[in-house]
Amino acid sequence: MKATPAYDPKYIADSEIRSGGRAVRPRDAATLIIVRNDGPRPRILMGQRAAGHKFMPNKFVFPGGKVDAGDHRLQPPYDLHPAVMARLTRGCSPTRARALAMAAIRETYEETGLVLGEPHTPTLKSRSPQWRDFLQFDVNPRLDQLHLVARAITPPYRSRRFDARFFMADAELIQGDVHERPQGSGELLRLHWVSLEDSEALALPSITRTVLAEVDRRLREGHAPHDTGPFIHFRGGRTLVDEI
Repeated sequence: MKATPAYDPKYIADSEIRSGGRAVRPRDAATLIIVRNDGPRPRILMGQRAAGHKFMPNKFVFPGGKVDAGDHRLQPPYDLHPAVMARLTRGCSPTRARALAMAAIRETYEETGLVLGEPHTPTLKSRSPQWRDFLQFDVNPRLDQLHLVARAITPPYRSRRFDARFFMADAELIQGDVHERPQGSGELLRLHWVSLEDSEALALPSITRTVLAEVDRRLREGHAPHDTGPFIHFRGGRTLVDEI
């Protein structure tokens, strides 16, 4: 799979570019790339953002979204792998790192209806409406099964900016049926499992193409929690790609 330059302007709608003023401060966000290995080729779950979205309308993306207050408060029985925690905390506190991983699982449930976690431990309690909805299935999130694949901060010329961490997990973590076409909140349309090769034909944000190239490399070469991935950010009008 070919990588494309991160945040290539040709993939950005004019409405998403701010006209002037100070750059918007990026908000924490998290994304989950779920991989199925039960067929001849690995497949990942993607959906299309609705045309009415102000950020990346009509683009195919992985499930994910902003970190909520409730993501900080829950203490899951299975914490992040120490190597993943160490990589995440190069740019944030352990509490914030854990909240990012929790947000990836919660947002995936909200957008797809898929519950990822462990059903054989006492269920957590939460005042967060979003987490109460997830926990009704008596499943706790398994942060230890998440791999950190990439990090990307939206360019300063965008009207909406996110500091996003991209996690990766095996579909075996899903409790219940792995439906061919998962159903969630409706925020993501045309949810389906797609091979890496077939994903190239979709309308993808350039950052998604960059992350897919990293996922492709990991699936071909194998990977471990301590393996690094790309960190795409911007300084002085230049795109920088470091390691996370």
